[in-house]
Amino acid sequence: MRICVVGAGAIGGLLAFRMASSGHEVCVVARGAHRAAIEAKGLTLVDHLDGGRVSSQVMAASEDPARFGTQDVVFIGLKAHAIPDLLPRIAPLLGPATMVVPAINGVPWWYFQREGGVHDGLVVRSVDPSGTMATAIDAGALIGCVVHVAAEVRAPGVVHHTGGRGFIVGEIDRGLDDARSARVEALAAALVDATLDATVSVDIRRDVWTKLVGNLGYNPVAALTYADIGRIGDSDDLLAVVRPMLAEGMAVAKAYGIDIPLTVDQRIELARKLGSARISMHQDFEAHRRPEIDAIVGAVIELAERVDVPMPVTRMVRALVRERAISEGLLA
Repeated sequence: MRICVVGAGAIGGLLAFRMASSGHEVCVVARGAHRAAIEAKGLTLVDHLDGGRVSSQVMAASEDPARFGTQDVVFIGLKAHAIPDLLPRIAPLLGPATMVVPAINGVPWWYFQREGGVHDGLVVRSVDPSGTMATAIDAGALIGCVVHVAAEVRAPGVVHHTGGRGFIVGEIDRGLDDARSARVEALAAALVDATLDATVSVDIRRDVWTKLVGNLGYNPVAALTYADIGRIGDSDDLLAVVRPMLAEGMAVAKAYGIDIPLTVDQRIELARKLGSARISMHQDFEAHRRPEIDAIVGAVIELAERVDVPMPVTRMVRALVRERAISEGLLA
């Protein structure tokens, strides 16, 4: 397949490397020193799940999506706040059968597209402030994706795979008779061939929430404390903050018709499988990058307000992490 990864950072870079390694024609959209390093030397992966094995793959890299032409699959690995500006620019990559797969954190902009319920078409302003993202790409091209992987870019052109191999993919259109469509099955098979653990979801929104409630609790706590996932899981004091946030997130999910098939304790155990990985918002603060507070935390609070679900602990933690981001010049 012809595959373009738009935003070849940690998760996007891992996807690009794995798909290229399994024989697909892969190109990446990246910026600055990271893009320059990939162009000059290829993309390097340090696989901590394989004893720190180091290997490289040569692939085309550019800041301009228009350079690459029509693709079979476009993975989007951008931070949520970078997607609105870039989404219209990926049009040259899209043909009538192109699958667009946002491998992103937080509430995805597509969540209420073709949702089929009373909230169908709802725009979540925390992730789509102008309300234009739903029209930038035909919803029929979109494949939902939930990532249970930890990775980091520790130097330009170098991605470290530090935990997990799980990718869940699924159709977003609830009007389909069968969520296990041929194209999703083919995508999952390609991910498995690329040595990733891919499964096909029959309810991708439930899988989004299952990950999201974990991110809701762990990301801001990690950003405030610089504790990795393992450290949070071993700390009764930190878990005393995380637990009510998970419970509040689950209550919001339930109000939107999603019963998460895990208890709070089981969701904590799921996070422990990532070991000592540093979660994304922790990485963003350390690298002095804008964190995804709005997509991961603010969007859930916005949805909670619409259905009158209280989130006192989550609101308090969001206030703290936003103030830290403002004081460090990461948010206006």
